[in-house]
Amino acid sequence: MKVKAIKIGKFVIKNPIFLAPMVDVTDMPYRAICRKAGAGMTYTEMLYVDAITHENDKTKQLMEVGKNEKPSGIQITGNNIEEFRKVIPYLKKYDIVDLNCGCPSVRIVGNEAGSYLLRTPEKIGEIVKLLKKAGLTVSVKIRLGFERNNVIEIAKIIEKAGADALIVHARLAKDSNKIPADWKWIAAVKKAVKIPVIGNGDVISGESAVRMLKICDGVMVARAAIGDPLIFDRINYYLKNEKEKELDVSGNLKLFLEYIQLCKKQKIVDLHRIKYIGSCFIKGFNGAAKKRAAFMSLKTIDEIECFSREIVDK
Repeated sequence: MKVKAIKIGKFVIKNPIFLAPMVDVTDMPYRAICRKAGAGMTYTEMLYVDAITHENDKTKQLMEVGKNEKPSGIQITGNNIEEFRKVIPYLKKYDIVDLNCGCPSVRIVGNEAGSYLLRTPEKIGEIVKLLKKAGLTVSVKIRLGFERNNVIEIAKIIEKAGADALIVHARLAKDSNKIPADWKWIAAVKKAVKIPVIGNGDVISGESAVRMLKICDGVMVARAAIGDPLIFDRINYYLKNEKEKELDVSGNLKLFLEYIQLCKKQKIVDLHRIKYIGSCFIKGFNGAAKKRAAFMSLKTIDEIECFSREIVDK
């Protein structure tokens, strides 16, 4: 399948296969290995606008982007228009700013951010207008609705407010990931608006990515990329060859070793995060469950690196 480049504002993304922003996963080192594996676009993990303006050290670290991360993207959320006004100077260095109106986490919704914003589409429109007036390139990530499906209404308000692209996760905020994503609504949004539409939800293979690209302009991969950055390589392979490429467990583990090295280099040594991500790589081979249990008992990043290298060498 021949893939068309996608244009978001003035930025052209030649390979419209996106890595979804995921809290506690998509820090700069993880985005780097996914880009290396073939992701065409990445954003920072979701950050609260007030955390950015308060210049918290951890938030500042999570805001960093790599030199090769072009276009660069940051994902933000919040609920206070004035806080969005204050954060604008911090966003100028990014090529694309994504407004998260889709996160269903109880903690995020409790703060009236993320998917809670779907309850008030007009407020989303106000935020988009504010960001656009400041000269920013803006994408917006949404779901089909909060408790009811009003995705077409939301999409049209966002387009009218001036957004440059829409990312649609084809579930309601109240839906669990066990409920299949309803892609017909991604197709409906694509017909309802003129701005680029990126589809998200249940993209787990090259075949599913191609099916998504037939109904919209781009594909966003989320959970399937945790512990498997080479899913981007397999998607790109499928696009060229129309057949699936085998899972490369060793190749993924080598990328995890690169991830560890990048964490050390960037001084992002969050052991809990690294162990969670690392455990997701240890799968797809005989004895993986025992290895994963042993991995979770490790105490230092050096132990993690040594253990992972032993698996690769075997």
